Amino acid sequence: MEAHESVDLKRLMSEESTVSTLSSDSCEYYQTEIFDLLPSIQASRPEQNRHDFSEETNQGGREAGEKSGQLSRGPRDKTSMQPLRNLPMCIQGKRGAKERRKLEINDINFWESWRKTQSTNRKRVREQIKEALSGLVPWRQTLRTIEGKFGVGVKSYFVFLRYLIYLNLLHCVLIGGFIVGPSIFYRTDEYEPLIFKESDSALDFFLGTGYVNRSLVFYGFYTRGSLDLKCLNTPLLYLAGIFSIIFLSLILVVRRTTVGYKHTWMLGKRYSMNVSYKIFCGWDFTIQDPTAAALKHGFIRNDLKLFLEEQSFSLRAAQRTLGEKVRLYLLRIVLNLITLSLLGGAFYLIYFATQTSLKKDNSGHHWLVSLLLQYFPPITITFVNLVLPHIFRKISSFEDYSFTMQVNVTLLRSIFLKLASLGIYLFFVFTTTEQDAKCKENQFGREMYKLSIFNFLATFFSVFFFNYPRKLVQETYPRSSLARISGKQRFLIPFNVLDLVYSQTVSWVGVYYCPLLPVIGIVSLVVTFYVKKFNVMRCCVPEQRMFRGSSSSVLFHFMLLLGLFMCAATLGFNHYPLQSTEGRNASSCGPFRNEQTMFTVTGGCVKSLPSPAQTAIRYLTSEAFALPLILAEIIFLTSYVSRRRANQRAIERLKDMLVMSSSDKRFLVKQHATMLRQRNKHH
Repeated sequence: MEAHESVDLKRLMSEESTVSTLSSDSCEYYQTEIFDLLPSIQASRPEQNRHDFSEETNQGGREAGEKSGQLSRGPRDKTSMQPLRNLPMCIQGKRGAKERRKLEINDINFWESWRKTQSTNRKRVREQIKEALSGLVPWRQTLRTIEGKFGVGVKSYFVFLRYLIYLNLLHCVLIGGFIVGPSIFYRTDEYEPLIFKESDSALDFFLGTGYVNRSLVFYGFYTRGSLDLKCLNTPLLYLAGIFSIIFLSLILVVRRTTVGYKHTWMLGKRYSMNVSYKIFCGWDFTIQDPTAAALKHGFIRNDLKLFLEEQSFSLRAAQRTLGEKVRLYLLRIVLNLITLSLLGGAFYLIYFATQTSLKKDNSGHHWLVSLLLQYFPPITITFVNLVLPHIFRKISSFEDYSFTMQVNVTLLRSIFLKLASLGIYLFFVFTTTEQDAKCKENQFGREMYKLSIFNFLATFFSVFFFNYPRKLVQETYPRSSLARISGKQRFLIPFNVLDLVYSQTVSWVGVYYCPLLPVIGIVSLVVTFYVKKFNVMRCCVPEQRMFRGSSSSVLFHFMLLLGLFMCAATLGFNHYPLQSTEGRNASSCGPFRNEQTMFTVTGGCVKSLPSPAQTAIRYLTSEAFALPLILAEIIFLTSYVSRRRANQRAIERLKDMLVMSSSDKRFLVKQHATMLRQRNKHH
């Protein structure tokens, strides 16, 4: 204990803590004799004397009076605007604060009193509106139940799924306003009506051919129509809708990633919460329902499991010798080489499946064989993405990482597998597609459509035809050899998150060629939520080792960001030949038909603008604009770096104040115990 206190006092002598101001709670015993004996005052007094000596010689005693006035007024003005229930005070302190506020109201004029009352009423109305809106959040009680039984990590998966539903709803609004609405409203009569022909069948809804190929699901349905102005036409609206989806998705995903990273940085390795706080201050005393109380018990228990797991691993890692570290690093190198070899084999298998599926002689087979050949690449990708992540999970268990680190390493390897396999598949589709095809965009859109459909079907059938029968066997015949071999089912967060990231990446990549993919994504995500909820609550047991959902949530959104970059790269790669070959590869269907491309349409719009607007656009797209843009970015980044350093100093200062408060409390407890012993001796 003495060693611990010496470390605290040494921290109090830092430059940030010695010049810190006192809080309003310290002013209550400012005039008492025991105030001079507090450890924080004893530690900060020498530095404060040196700091205040020059000011006292120049300004005299008047400055001290002004400082004391500011000391008493500053925090009080700040805390007087907060509700009494939010103040960290006892009942007697809150009553005293209420009386002081009444006296302050009596001292101010009518206008100040009215303004303060209106400000308080507005804050109450905002809080009530916020509480009412929070009650409208879908699946709120379901997420609480999952959190109480399975921990915050499993809950983070369902929160992430709900976030993707919101994101796809925004995409649907943009597609309806920019693409679907204008195309239907301004569609001319020269195009054939959308009817169900005799050659169409139910397989078209799985293959994306026939009736579905002619419908508004794919790119070829959207024509130029009667809206044919230079800067207001269907092709420009189509581009505006797609770019709006990518741009808004980028802003939302980056914002969620940065906010989550800031929260993890502040509450992760830089701040260790005391176990006593988790036990004595973690309970919510407003809980009245026994079910809610049981859920809160489970949440606190899972949090303590995670804390103890991380502490034991940190202690074990700190006790490693040099030889153990060398052997561990060599083992990790060998395991990473094995991982790379598995990835290479998976990519070759995808290449073989793509070449087999796109052969010309596949049309003469039976309809079932033809269906399997059409879905051969999605089946191969799903099989690879299903098997290899489990192997990666076993490999990470031999690398001696913490459980949270094992989850993150498995996520990184698996997301590289999923994105790389999708990228290789797209590359092979681009390179093997015939240049003289009737509508290449529809053909590429059909591939993305089949990937989305099969990914949803794989999720559905894996739960109801594998996980649920496995659970029934364990419940019906618990002592059978099959039940012992299968073991207990646990909700593996990395693999389920990877499925969500993969499906969203497919939706982003294919939205240009299949504009209704976000609608399909919403339906599949909503059904997936209830399917996964059934899987968790009915088929799975809680994980024995917990991990933090905050750091993994940042990784979830970072993987989404990688998928969005992949979407932008795919669009750029697909449209680059259109510019380089001077229209030879121009589309024969969709809004950019008749030798028109994205560049010719936007160029025609720019040429129709007034001369000052053309000059401004040319300047913004030229190399001369790069220098002021780089300078503005440097200034912007410099300001943010300065703010980060200032916030870091403020955080260190608040930490020092917390240490001071803890030292003062320990000192007061000792003094109180001494007074009680002296009083007992007198009696």
